[in-house]
Amino acid sequence: MSLLNHYAEQLDQLKQQGNFRQFTSNQQHGRFITIQDRTMLNLASNDYLGLAADLKLREEFLDTLKIERILFSSSSSRLLTGNFAEYEQFENSLSKTFGRAALLFNSGYHMNIGILPALADSKTIILADKLVHASMIDGIRLSTAQYVRYRHNDLQHLEQLLQKYHHDEQIERVIVVTESIFSMDGDETDLAALVQLKQRFHKTMLYVDEAHGIGVRGKQGLGCAEQYAVLDQIDFLVGALGKAMASVGGYIICDSIIRDYLINKMRPLIFSTALPPISMAWSDFIFNKMLSMQQQRQHLAEMSQYLQHAVIEKGFYSPSSSHIIPIIVGESQAAIEKAKYVQQQGFYAMPVRPPTVPQNSSRLRISLTSLVQKKELEQLVECL
Repeated sequence: MSLLNHYAEQLDQLKQQGNFRQFTSNQQHGRFITIQDRTMLNLASNDYLGLAADLKLREEFLDTLKIERILFSSSSSRLLTGNFAEYEQFENSLSKTFGRAALLFNSGYHMNIGILPALADSKTIILADKLVHASMIDGIRLSTAQYVRYRHNDLQHLEQLLQKYHHDEQIERVIVVTESIFSMDGDETDLAALVQLKQRFHKTMLYVDEAHGIGVRGKQGLGCAEQYAVLDQIDFLVGALGKAMASVGGYIICDSIIRDYLINKMRPLIFSTALPPISMAWSDFIFNKMLSMQQQRQHLAEMSQYLQHAVIEKGFYSPSSSHIIPIIVGESQAAIEKAKYVQQQGFYAMPVRPPTVPQNSSRLRISLTSLVQKKELEQLVECL
């Protein structure tokens, strides 16, 4: 037991700080979630277009399958025997739509911890936004590259760093790493300005994570890069399939040379069993459906704009310009109490605390989907 005391003490400390976490059993049905016999409007889901909750879509997909193609395991990495036709079909769909090569990964986390170490060597410097996701931070740390974090969304600071490192003869390439929509603050990178900055420094390449942009932005839902007409200017355009896309995995849109390079150098890709073929078939099915879901995107945008303004009018600080709307309250315990209160009122919003967010910026993270109606958000605002 003495060997466990250290861990028990750490857990006690987390409890005292209001930062202890545990799993919660739940049942989900449409836009609602039931926990311990309490049914609430689900404001914590990443099912941004409501596709994961759509029973008719699942029925339509299953009706397209033949029993011999319903494979629940690939039983191998793709480089051995795991490269099923379903993988190639989905990559072809992505490549045709985005206009460049595509490569799939087991998760957004696998993607971000694998691509950067494969691409970045000792002659590379990575300039990363201060608030990039933990997976990108871990990928940066696993690489042999130098790295500097620039102030969040401060392109002037980034420009200063580019000027400093661009003329360093020891540096062959500079990779700027950011997100299109940030997962905790819900604010955005100015991708058009970022691309203009890149074009001034020829050693610079852009790595942009569209995990929260794919599906919800752009005419076809291809993300913020489509919305701001810079799809072909981002060297490494990555995204996750487990949010608006209602599936599992991650992807990169890139030059075919980079695709081939990653297949040969990216350890999480080479040494992982590939996702089940049925998951890739579902991803391809849902991706092609998503391209024409402009009505859902428009409704989500309208609900997001309403709540962004309403939260600020209530006196809370919230930097959001997207469907992810933080209500920042400060201390961890305050966020826990606020979450309990709104849950009692029928709204399932979760408290987000350190280390996920910086100290003294604990918050409720409201994650809107296209299933949510305005009258429900008006009721939420009332209880804030």
